[in-house]
Amino acid sequence: MRARVSLLLPALLGAGGLVLAQSAPPKADEENWKGDLTGVWQGPYTPDLMRGTTAQFTPWGKAAFDRFNGTTDPCLPVGVTRQANAPDPVEIVQTPQRVVIMYESWAVFRSIPTDGRDHPKNLDPTWMGNSIGKWDGDTLVVDVTGMNDKTALDTNGHPHSDKLHLVERFRRTGPKTMSYQVTVDDPVAYTAPWTQSRVFQLKPGWELMEYVCLENEKDRQHLVGIK
Repeated sequence: MRARVSLLLPALLGAGGLVLAQSAPPKADEENWKGDLTGVWQGPYTPDLMRGTTAQFTPWGKAAFDRFNGTTDPCLPVGVTRQANAPDPVEIVQTPQRVVIMYESWAVFRSIPTDGRDHPKNLDPTWMGNSIGKWDGDTLVVDVTGMNDKTALDTNGHPHSDKLHLVERFRRTGPKTMSYQVTVDDPVAYTAPWTQSRVFQLKPGWELMEYVCLENEKDRQHLVGIK
């Protein structure tokens, strides 16, 4: 043991015989975050998905937006983009063949296969549509189609038709950050595809809370600031 110590000492001694501090190895979570979306994330509240984009209405889209009066059923599903726009957190569970996104808002989830399958044929339109995913390096690319026209893209009421096609891109950009990009392609409502981006923050130690929406809810109209 004594001989082994003597061999190590020259490597540890600097000029003047001072012991040089060895740098601690990086923590595992700092080394391995690339490509790992697992965790609870919170994004910024995004009431206007068109803000800062190149989006332009078609005549149909403009007429649909002008008809929107702000009235929505608080308990019905709100669609993929409004789920991502909400200020409440989401939890992502990642496996080799599937990614599951659980939203605190409206207690909704999406189960996204990443095994190379295509969308089913002859989809019946649904509130959240059909999502399939694939990995492009460390970016999860999710293709969404088969959505009905009963929701809006955001709280401000920007419309979409049942021809809506979304492409989402999720990429871990740091130990506690994830970029989220969504491209909206709806030739009925908009003249060309357009893209909105934002950053989600990892919230270690957070758990999703229960979200309950009551039928025949009567309180919202009496809350200050709610029309």
